[in-house]
Amino acid sequence: MDLNLNFKEIATSGMVLFAVIDIIGSIPIIIGLRTKVGHIQSEKASIVAALIMIAFLFVGKEILNLIGIDVYSFAVAGSFIIFFLAIEMILGITLYKDDAPESASIVPIAFPLIAGAGTMTSLLSLRAEYEVENIIVAIIINIIFVYLVLKSSKRIERILGKNGISIIRKVFGVILLAIAVKLFTANINALF
Repeated sequence: MDLNLNFKEIATSGMVLFAVIDIIGSIPIIIGLRTKVGHIQSEKASIVAALIMIAFLFVGKEILNLIGIDVYSFAVAGSFIIFFLAIEMILGITLYKDDAPESASIVPIAFPLIAGAGTMTSLLSLRAEYEVENIIVAIIINIIFVYLVLKSSKRIERILGKNGISIIRKVFGVILLAIAVKLFTANINALF
């Protein structure tokens, strides 16, 4: 098997996933869960999230084919979701409302906090443009970062403070917005 590893693709995929997963912006949720239930299983949550994302990367396209949707259409639809996630991050508003998690088990952390709808959409959108092995490397890098953040969430919150976390969210929101526009323009032509 010939690996087509490309640093630029890994970096771009990694930035998209980092911004969509938004683990830094999720620190207040993680702290709240840790306070409520006492302990978060960082290793288990990280591994399960990685497995969900990699499985969806491979099976997601087949699911789309089964229902008759091509990857380019999904990428354009995904660009809209990424666009709205970016708007949420930049403006500090909530467009997508989800039920608050009740426990800090795999379910609220691995899914949907880490590997949620935005992440799944982004993975298939990225697959329309980049090599699969580069996206897998980007997933692994992000999961390592997610694990480190889960392990040290209290310390990170203390260091960054509310303003620091807010600034990081806004910066990644702008990056995500630019990526959404690029994803849209790169795939819209394939539909016509």
